[in-house]
Formats: sequence, structure tokens, C-alpha cells
Amino acid sequence: MTTHGYRALLRQREFAGLYAGFTLLAGAGTLSGFALGTLVQARTGSPFLTAVSMYGSSFAAVLGALTLMSVADGARPRRTLVALHLLALAATAAQAVPGLPLAARFGLLLLVGFFQSLGTGTRMGLLAEILPPGGYAPARSLMNVTAGGASVLGFALGGVLLAVLTPYQVLGAAGALTALATAVVAVTVRERSVRPPRRPGLRETWRGNAELLGRPGRRALLLNLWVPNGLVVGCEALLLPYAPSAAGTLLAAGAAGMLAGDLLVGRLLDAVRRARLAFGLRLLLAGPFLLLAAGPPVWAAAAAVGAAGVGFAATLPLQERLLALTPAAARGQVQGVESAGRLAWQGVGAALAGALAQLVAARWAIGALAGVSLLVTVLSRPAVRRSGTGAGAGVEVGAGPEAATAGGA
Repeated sequence: MTTHGYRALLRQREFAGLYAGFTLLAGAGTLSGFALGTLVQARTGSPFLTAVSMYGSSFAAVLGALTLMSVADGARPRRTLVALHLLALAATAAQAVPGLPLAARFGLLLLVGFFQSLGTGTRMGLLAEILPPGGYAPARSLMNVTAGGASVLGFALGGVLLAVLTPYQVLGAAGALTALATAVVAVTVRERSVRPPRRPGLRETWRGNAELLGRPGRRALLLNLWVPNGLVVGCEALLLPYAPSAAGTLLAAGAAGMLAGDLLVGRLLDAVRRARLAFGLRLLLAGPFLLLAAGPPVWAAAAAVGAAGVGFAATLPLQERLLALTPAAARGQVQGVESAGRLAWQGVGAALAGALAQLVAARWAIGALAGVSLLVTVLSRPAVRRSGTGAGAGVEVGAGPEAATAGGA
């Protein structure tokens, strides 16, 4: 880890630019999501619409994965990434317009979500090309830590700003962060010329997706990367209706737990220990949310949500194993599909949570979703363990072959 520590990674100009752009974009997304959720909650009072406004863009991500994802491995990834940043900037600026109807706001969410998975696939494909093989796992860990940190700051700052500013003004601040992210990426990341000789398009996307989903080991990994996480995000989507006055605190606690988990698992543990802890972390992801069904005081609820946030670190060893089963020429597309499915299930989780909270109290809906998440994790464990023993499981992807073959997941 010394060769590819965080400071060593950040001394590389292109990675530093890619990382800074990602950080700013993550902060902007958190700010805009919180502001939009607050706006929709105040205007409609609907838990369903509030949850969808915060996480509904995830629904469209899967459509992008089904139609566009081969572009992530195209010949001009830098140009693609900058164009997607500009699209996000335009959508955020439009959301800041006070008179925009709710239907138009949800339409913008779906538009951005449609391209979101392509942005992730392109960014991760660039990451694999910018860094030497051994740098991928710590770089991915650093970006996960940053996402958690940006969420902590975004939710905390959003709560403070909304006390003195309107949601529209907070959306304007998110637009400014998006503009800065676009500029940073444009001036620091160079175009990559080493790309496979393939023509991106709908047919190529479908061919790659069919090959990805045709392997049982990959399907098991994707199931565990998508469903338990998505259901827990559904729990988080109900924190505004669950505790309107303390939602910022609870969301920030969850993001802080995510940051701590990614720092511990990605930076301090090696690949073997990460793989061995994956199952326990997936249990931790949902288990503490069961406490919220009892209606504990805010401090106890915040502690539970923070502990659950640590469980999101299970994503890293599962991603390492998935990448070990992936040919180098398709890494951008596979990572984009993985991200799209995760985002889509976040949208599914938020929608299920909102719909259930229309029928029962938010705390009972949170407990039910957490229970189902645990059930999926336990029942799918044998298939996840078998995924590390198939052909290709020992491919070097930066974390070492032991990341793919360790049996603890």
C-alpha cells in the first residue's frame, strides 16, 4: 500500500483532477438532492414523492446501462466525461429556477439519471488507464471515502444553508460546484488513445451486457452489489418523513459511517481481509436500521444509521471480485453496468419505501426494508462464495488474485 497510498495517488496530475472533479460533483449532487427533497416535501407532504425526488434519478440509470454503456469504453472518454458534466450543470441550473413545475423537475431527474451510469463507467475506465494495476483498489477506496465525506459535508451544509437560504438558492450553489468540477476535469485529464477497436452503440452495449449477465458468478456479485444496498437506501430515503427536524443529522451520520467504513476497509485492510469481512459488512449494512422501527431517541437513531453506513464498505471487495472476472477491454462497461444497477436499485428502494410509508408509519417501513435486505444477503451468500472459484477468478486487477479467491464473502 505504500507505493500506491493516497498521497502518492494524488501526486499524479490526471488522477488528482479526476478525483477533484468527482469530489465536487458528489458534493453538488448531495446538496441538490437534499434541497430538492426539502422542496418537494414542503410542497406536497408526500413521503413517496419526497423519496423519489431524492433518489428517483436512479430509475433511469438502468436504461442508460442498457443502451449507452459501450460508450464508456469508446475512443474519447475524456470528451464523454466533460460532456456529461455539462449536462449535469445544465440540469442543476434549471432546477434552481423557482417557477419550474414539479413534472419538469422530475423529468430533469430522469434525464440526468439516464446518463449517470455512463459517467461512472467512463470515469472508472479512465481510472484503470491512468493508474498502474496496483493503484486501482486504493484509488477506488479513496473515491468511496470522498463520496462519504462529500455526503457528510453536503447534508450538514445543506441543513445549515436551508436555515438561511431557499431551496432554489441551495440548488444554485450546487450548480456552481458542478461548474467547477467540469472545469477541473477539462483542464487536468487528457484524452486516452489506447482503447479497443470497437464501435460503441446499442448492439455492442447489448452484447457486452449479455456476456456480463451470462456468468452465474457475476450475477451473484451484481445481486449483492445492487439489492441489499438499494433497500437500505430506501430506508435512508424515509429519514425526512421519519424525523423531519433531525433528517440532516441522521443523513450526515450515515454518510460519516460510510466514510469511516471505506477508510478502514479500503486503506487499512489488505485484499484478503476485505474479502473475509464482506459478508459481515453486508449484515451491518441493514441490521442497525431495525432499531429505528422502535422509535428510539435521535442520538440512538443517529448512532444506528452511522453504524449501518459502515456496512456500505462491503461494496469494495465485491467490486474487486467482479473486476477480477472482467476482461480488460470491457472494464468501463462492466463498472458502468454495476453502477447503473446499484443506482437503479436505489431508486427501486426509495420508491418501495415511499409507497410503503403511504400505508404504514415511516419507522415500520424502514424496519421492513432492512429485514428484506438482510434476508437477501443471507440467502445469496452461497452463490457469492462460489463466484470466487470460477474461471478467471484469479485475474490480477490491482488488488491481487486473493481478492477474488478469498472465501469470506
